[in-house]
Amino acid sequence: MSVPPPTEQTAGTAQSGPAGDPLAQSDPALTAFWAGQARRLHWERPWAEVLDWSDAPFAQWFSGGRLNVAYNCVDRHVADGHGEQVAFHWEGEPGDTRTITYADLRREVCRTANALLSLGLTAGDRVAIQLPMIPEAVFAMLACARLGLPHSVVFGGFSPAALRSRITDAGAKLLITADGQYRRGTAVPMKDGTDEATAHTPSIEHVLVVRRTGSEVAWAEGRDLWWHELVDAQSDMHEAVAFDAEHPLFILYTSGTTGSPKGILHTSGGYLTQAAYTHRTVFDHRPGVDVYWCTADVGWITGHTYIVYGPLANRATSVLYEGTPNTPHEGRHFEIIQKYGVSLYYTAPTLIRSFMKWGEELPGRYDLSTLRVLGSVGEPINPEAWRWYRTHLGGDRTPVVDTWWQTETGAVMISPLPTEADAKPPKPGSAQAPLPGISAAVVNDRGEPVGRGESGYLVLDRPWPAMLRGIWGDEERFRETYWSRFARQGYYFAGDGARYDEDRDIWLLGRVDDVMNVSGHRISTAEVESALVSHPSVAEAAVVGAADATTGQAVVAYVVLRGSAPGGTDVVGPLRAHVAAEIGPIAKPRQIMVVPELPKTRSGKIMRRLLRDVADNREIGDVTTLADASVMASIQQGLADG
Repeated sequence: MSVPPPTEQTAGTAQSGPAGDPLAQSDPALTAFWAGQARRLHWERPWAEVLDWSDAPFAQWFSGGRLNVAYNCVDRHVADGHGEQVAFHWEGEPGDTRTITYADLRREVCRTANALLSLGLTAGDRVAIQLPMIPEAVFAMLACARLGLPHSVVFGGFSPAALRSRITDAGAKLLITADGQYRRGTAVPMKDGTDEATAHTPSIEHVLVVRRTGSEVAWAEGRDLWWHELVDAQSDMHEAVAFDAEHPLFILYTSGTTGSPKGILHTSGGYLTQAAYTHRTVFDHRPGVDVYWCTADVGWITGHTYIVYGPLANRATSVLYEGTPNTPHEGRHFEIIQKYGVSLYYTAPTLIRSFMKWGEELPGRYDLSTLRVLGSVGEPINPEAWRWYRTHLGGDRTPVVDTWWQTETGAVMISPLPTEADAKPPKPGSAQAPLPGISAAVVNDRGEPVGRGESGYLVLDRPWPAMLRGIWGDEERFRETYWSRFARQGYYFAGDGARYDEDRDIWLLGRVDDVMNVSGHRISTAEVESALVSHPSVAEAAVVGAADATTGQAVVAYVVLRGSAPGGTDVVGPLRAHVAAEIGPIAKPRQIMVVPELPKTRSGKIMRRLLRDVADNREIGDVTTLADASVMASIQQGLADG
């Protein structure tokens, strides 16, 4: 049974009363569908009620049910006789490798759990984790889940100030970190930064340090502990205890351009149900057969749901890679796909566009014939990148699942399904339709559904199991941020624009605040970027709106050219004309800057905030989260050179 996406007649009408009306829980198709998915997990005690929406927007899924997330991800597979199946093929950036079976994983998670217990931690205590992409990051997350310790994983590239704010907000008692990490072939310090962060975090009682690079570190006796001394000495036996379905599983902080980071809270039963369902369904995953690789970092929600919890709940064999895509060479990802026979590959459009820039002959040097499903995540993928991805990695035969979801949703919400590719032909650049069990709509300012071919705001009009349960410690901010815009209808809205095409398939337009207002015309930055990348000279593009005395805002574009394209001013005129032809003269960029790289985080997201700073001649903001901070210096220098 499934809950289909809303029809043209019903879209936007699933809840017509004020926020808090428990209309959704009376839908037997919705609750029956998710109950069926939840039964695929191991429950110590069954739930009394599938969905309690009486205190909307605070949902309770599988009320009264009890389970252990780590048991579902590890122990039950060993108990079922799959202990020798590989859970992770780990590749370190310097070339070191490790093969971890499910039996190995269980032993390591039990040792880690016993180590955390020895430090006096009890269920409900928070643990902060800032680690590179090494197996210990997975062990730590699962050990926390096993013990009911909500974890807060902080991306390894975040600054000491960013780490400090997250530790302080969560009130974490333990920080798990490393002596250093590898970045582009170089060992760089990590604990120096965490020491700076914890100098002013009184809640931290211990710092557990993984020895990764072997670099010398400062040491606080009594507080700092080596992982290999504490964890490796523990018993590899530990009995998992079940927790309530609504027990907090993790806090994951998202940051905006202004304001303090928001601690997005996810709980156990509903989150794991949807994480497992979406991983299994969106990728057509086959346990014990497929080799799956999600290229994200565990510091982001994609890493939580599609590296750790979803795949492990489904008994996946996954690749875990520590390094950057072009270290030690630009074919590194293709080399790994060939080595392990990867069949399911999930990455970001920004990386696909980097592959385009490096040249189509690069993937042609490797055997990529094992790939059978390709995935895209992080931002809307432009049609040109979609086609390149399918042609040069997928051999013009693989489905491409273009997924839309957010930190707040916890798991994929809108995506084509690979098993339906024949019946529902894919549309390059469109996420197409909500998954079975999910309901979404595109509405106007008044919350009314828009028609075919029209644009508006993407809303979720019914609750879903992996939905956020609040912002840590700030109930009012949770209501204001996500539920106030369409409070009368009770819709969730987190700031993305979308449009229906003539088939009522959904096309994501990016963040609403990434819409420019040029002479009264609303123009999506994603639309202009897509037009630029459709030009044969352009590998990547980022577009921002800049203040303009005449038009209010003007279009400013930054482009990375393909290797064979002419450079300099020779390409600017043709590109401006191309955008005008593709969209209209109103969208023609006022300025196009040809740059060697775009500023990106290590997860591959373009930092458009920094590009807006350049376009508006403002002082450049914080660059500590960039994978390569020198990119902004080269852009500024290029601007200065004209």
